[in-house]
Amino acid sequence: MNGEVECSVCHAKVPVPPAVSKAYDGHRSTVSSRQRALNVLLVSGDCVLAGLQPILVYMCKVDGKFKFSPISVNFLTEITKIIFAVTMLFFQARRLNVGEKPLLTVSTFVQAARNNVLLAVPALLYAINNYLKFIMQLYFNPASVKMLGNLKVLVIAVLLKIIMRRRFSTIQWEALALLLIGISVNQLKSLPEGSSALGLPVAAGAYLYTLFFVTVPALASVYNEKALKSQFDTSIYLQNLFLYGYGAIFNFLGLVIIAIIQGPSSFNILEGHSKATMFLICNNAAQGILSSFFFKYADTILKKYSSTIATIFTGVASAVLFGHTLTINFVLGISIVIISMHQYLSNQIKDEVPTSKIEMADAHDRRLQEPVYVIATDSMASEAKHRHGSDERQPILPV
Repeated sequence: MNGEVECSVCHAKVPVPPAVSKAYDGHRSTVSSRQRALNVLLVSGDCVLAGLQPILVYMCKVDGKFKFSPISVNFLTEITKIIFAVTMLFFQARRLNVGEKPLLTVSTFVQAARNNVLLAVPALLYAINNYLKFIMQLYFNPASVKMLGNLKVLVIAVLLKIIMRRRFSTIQWEALALLLIGISVNQLKSLPEGSSALGLPVAAGAYLYTLFFVTVPALASVYNEKALKSQFDTSIYLQNLFLYGYGAIFNFLGLVIIAIIQGPSSFNILEGHSKATMFLICNNAAQGILSSFFFKYADTILKKYSSTIATIFTGVASAVLFGHTLTINFVLGISIVIISMHQYLSNQIKDEVPTSKIEMADAHDRRLQEPVYVIATDSMASEAKHRHGSDERQPILPV
């Protein structure tokens, strides 16, 4: 079929979006109040956590520098998330129904590890990105970091189209262009002056970090969504255990490399930490856990737009706590970003088979209705079955 459905009446070729996995195709076909409630819960939680993250990082600086190793914070964050994943796995295993596949057997674990090996890719990219977050704080204030992070939306959209064959309407692309305009308005005259980075003028150094700060997490998010949804039947807590395990390994290797370069004394993971860094670790862990639910049950673009809303919280909080000025550029920029978000979310293309031509043919001759569905792909049948068997009373989150 090569991704197309042929109408037996007019022989028109109707494109079918490529399947991520049969289980996910069945999940996405159901638009229920439970799914909408989950989206609201995810966006609300992400707004708070993403808004606090730059504030906490800024509070961790002493005389404009970090007294601790940023990699140690990332390593402790991964350990915290692993503890949460293991706890939830045990809790989920105790609530399995009779006949369901056990979660804590060696065979289940080994098979899931093989099927989810792709999670090593976003784990490595996240390890790099989490270090870049600290570097960005040395050159931009918290509100500017959040606004620059919104550039990821455009990069993610391009990667989703290339890697996952995601479709976007013309108005959605215009909304993303409007997003760039809003970010540009906010960033006018926001670069610090009179310092240097990597031996380059500060503007060049800051923009170089921005390039990596935008590209690396965009790749990580897209590959994470692809990996989680391609194994949709696997418990999200088991998938998170693999993702966080890979992340802990990569960050530990970073600590070892630093110890080799700077000496064994730099290997002290807890050196230089304070109450602010402990809050930062907990916030980063909660944000990472919440992100996995975005990638598996919602959408990467929705995740990034929810982080955009957090920019308002970050800007106001940084002004109140640290005296940063909310310029007219910030107000205009965030206003344009909000308009962009409304445009994008109001014009989404559903990943469903366009059936207008087929329905017109069925109206002409209803006797040919059955052959049309016989020619269709198996995923359509599984979607119909899922819609028939959906249960609004299921819990919002997996337990």
